[in-house]
Amino acid sequence: MDFDLNDEQRLLQDSVGKLIAAECTMGRGKPQAAASLGWSRKLWAQFADIGLLGLPFAEADGGSGGGPVETMIVMEAFGRGLVLEPYFATVVLCGGLLRRAASAAQRTALVPRIADGSLLLAFAWMERQSRDDPADVATTARRDGGAFILSGEKSLVLHGDAADKFIVTARLAGGRRESAGIGAFLVDAAAPGVQRRGYPTQDGLRAAEISLAEVRVDAADVLGEPGAALPVVERVIDEAIAALCAESIGLMSAMQEITVDYLKTRRQFGRPIGEFQALQHRAVDMFIALEQARSMALFATMMAGEPDAAARRRAIAAAKVQIGRAGRKIGEEAVQLHGGIGMTMEHKIGHYFKRMTMNARRFGDADQHLATLARLGGLFD
Repeated sequence: MDFDLNDEQRLLQDSVGKLIAAECTMGRGKPQAAASLGWSRKLWAQFADIGLLGLPFAEADGGSGGGPVETMIVMEAFGRGLVLEPYFATVVLCGGLLRRAASAAQRTALVPRIADGSLLLAFAWMERQSRDDPADVATTARRDGGAFILSGEKSLVLHGDAADKFIVTARLAGGRRESAGIGAFLVDAAAPGVQRRGYPTQDGLRAAEISLAEVRVDAADVLGEPGAALPVVERVIDEAIAALCAESIGLMSAMQEITVDYLKTRRQFGRPIGEFQALQHRAVDMFIALEQARSMALFATMMAGEPDAAARRRAIAAAKVQIGRAGRKIGEEAVQLHGGIGMTMEHKIGHYFKRMTMNARRFGDADQHLATLARLGGLFD
């Protein structure tokens, strides 16, 4: 299999890398975190200007026709820059649902607005009791003539406090954990009955608790067939995990490089601490863990578009296990090798490790995915 990037992909990698290096500095975290949005509208507009917001959408819908490799390139760069903007929530998660389930009319109405930066979306799927299971849905949707009435609570909606619209999963039929009977609905954030409470997350991003009290949704705002949304949701979550794996590679690469540079410059006992063999061995262990994780991130990217749900699920689960454990290993070593300064908010290592830890937990941690892999009979048939 050829893992080399083509000319267009290398150009994308170069342009995104330069933008992130210029705009996403350590110093932007505090003022952005203090702002109500928690991120920069100016940088979001720059993402739109260079085509990042329309990247994964088909050209016929107003996008650039990119695929999982292009998403991988962008997300890895975003990891290196600790990007705060809602790209993952709007473009990767909700964009994936639109690509997989929306009608032509819905895509025509929404995709150009996402691409030009004027529309923000958030995916409201998790509930307090769901424990990363997208089939565990207590939020209800009942038919009311040609419309639907939604009631329930959604938790940890990534960037839900800034979203203009939500894509909400709700149950039309069946028990709380049944796979059948789940629908996906476009809900305007300003609709009567919608309430949200935003808050910062540990890694510098934003999330919200969403309350739906008898919220009316027209039939035109249902994504796909009512009651048959779960297979699409599961596929999009697999694709999103592959994107998170790529972002995690950016985070781990930055931690490894910063730590090696610190070992070369920090002096103790009259010489750089990187000359001590024990610390060299620990730095090599970090590099090995990074390269093993990189291989699995590439594997996840290649398998993200796999139509066979079982094969895709095995690959994504295996990648999540490897990258989650590698991220913890690299993060712990980075903090310890920096000493006391690695525990402070003033040094970037701690910020990278926080984001890595949240990525490792999002959509299930390594132990959960290892159990999934075992249940499916291992990585290969």
